[in-house]
Amino acid sequence: MSKFEKKFGKYAIPNLTLILIMCYVVGYIMQVINADFLYYLTLDPERILFGGHVWRILTWIIVPPDNLNLFTLIMLFFYYNIGTLMERTLGTYRYNVYIIGGILLTVVMSFLCYGLLYALEKLGGTYDTYAMQVTMLWGSQYFSTYYINISIFLAFAVCYPDMQVLLMFVVPVKVKWMGILDLILLTYSLFTGVIFERFAVAAALINFLLFYLSTKNISRLRPKEVKRRAQFKQQVRATSRITRHKCAICGQTETDNENLEFRFCSKCNGNYEYCQEHLFTHEHVK
Repeated sequence: MSKFEKKFGKYAIPNLTLILIMCYVVGYIMQVINADFLYYLTLDPERILFGGHVWRILTWIIVPPDNLNLFTLIMLFFYYNIGTLMERTLGTYRYNVYIIGGILLTVVMSFLCYGLLYALEKLGGTYDTYAMQVTMLWGSQYFSTYYINISIFLAFAVCYPDMQVLLMFVVPVKVKWMGILDLILLTYSLFTGVIFERFAVAAALINFLLFYLSTKNISRLRPKEVKRRAQFKQQVRATSRITRHKCAICGQTETDNENLEFRFCSKCNGNYEYCQEHLFTHEHVK
């Protein structure tokens, strides 16, 4: 990761969370003008492969996760805050890798899901062409940024496990417990959900797992550890700072007392420096 960051870090996109939210704003505007138009933007592998709708590979991130209401606005504001904090914690490049990696994995999983359904159709003959189109249109609702947002929260819970949030604006809950609950629900959906949901959840979990494994020492990202390292560096700088003057008798330097004056003794054999308290009282070195 560090080697790639040195080479491609300059191409990282800052404020990526804000850009994603602005994409949602565009989607909400389209939803108000003509909601049916959003169906031409969803991630539908069949139409990409056989209909030439190549724009769907990118435009599906514009489709908003839910209808615009007060709860949606609160959630978007919440994800903007944690996304911005994660970008500061991980760095712009690593945060870009995490988000874009989740997007790419979702696209790949949607094609794998379609390939599996297509193989079942050919082998078992359970789907006709029209039924296949309806099925994929229904499945496109699962291949959205919803699970990518959940994976962002999981990464946030790993980096800031002890941070508290107010559930329903009343109940204080540590982020780690909410993250564990989300992880349990995702795992449950992975084994019990419909086939589209399983592939979408798998994309989010794989992305989170790669993030966790690529950050070998995840504890170094936590606020307490960052603060501890900063304090340690300050102590090291304070103790290892190079001084210009040092008394040969008491060892005091200008950092101990800025009002101290130092002089070299011309009668001592060598370069011996003394503070004003020992300049005339020391025994000359011969």
